[in-house]
Amino acid sequence: MTVSRFVERLGEFVPLCAREQAALGRLEERQRVVRRGATLVREHDVSTELCILQSGMMMSFVILADGSRQILRFLFPGDLISLPSLVYTTAPETVAALSDSVVCPFDRAMLAQLAMRQPRLFLAMVALDQAERVMLTDRLAGLGRTSAKARVASVLLHVRDRLRRFDGTVGDSFVPGLTQEEIGDATGLTAVHVNRMLRQLEEEQLIARESGRVTLLDERKLIRAANYVDRLSAIDLSWLPPAA
Repeated sequence: MTVSRFVERLGEFVPLCAREQAALGRLEERQRVVRRGATLVREHDVSTELCILQSGMMMSFVILADGSRQILRFLFPGDLISLPSLVYTTAPETVAALSDSVVCPFDRAMLAQLAMRQPRLFLAMVALDQAERVMLTDRLAGLGRTSAKARVASVLLHVRDRLRRFDGTVGDSFVPGLTQEEIGDATGLTAVHVNRMLRQLEEEQLIARESGRVTLLDERKLIRAANYVDRLSAIDLSWLPPAA
């Protein structure tokens, strides 16, 4: 039986009873393979589906007036994809695969049914979405007020922390799975500038790199350099009512 990544993710923050797990599992009954580089959702397209990322890594982004790309989010297993489409008739962002991925699509009407039948679950999902909003706010503040080195370091820490949440074997050494161009599009930097910042982090002995793998040599100093806050570790859903 396929592991429900959404159950795993939500279960990190709130205990789920068997009935709630089954309700979430129904959202992942269908699967679709999305190859690396392929587009799942295109900005301005009409879509009535949401997806849960079962495996792989994806990104959401918008194309600006000058043709440049601004990456908004990196998406990991258990993430809910296209949630902003709930409030618009067309997709406000493009979602594409950074690696070979598997998504579980479901009609947004199923989310309405979940809200009526499992309001506690729906509240937990809304709360988790707010945590995502805060992380996006952090990145927006970083783009305007922090150095290039801090922005690059923050991306590395964010990706490592997200990878570690669904893979307990991830420690100080990990494979980000991102090109320097993709890091640049997430931080408002050119690929050349990203490369310089990565080399500077190496020279300061904060990270080491080899064959696509990054090792955090001094995590505390890197966190300070990045002005980084792990928002997911501070989530508190203790206010939710107990499962019925």
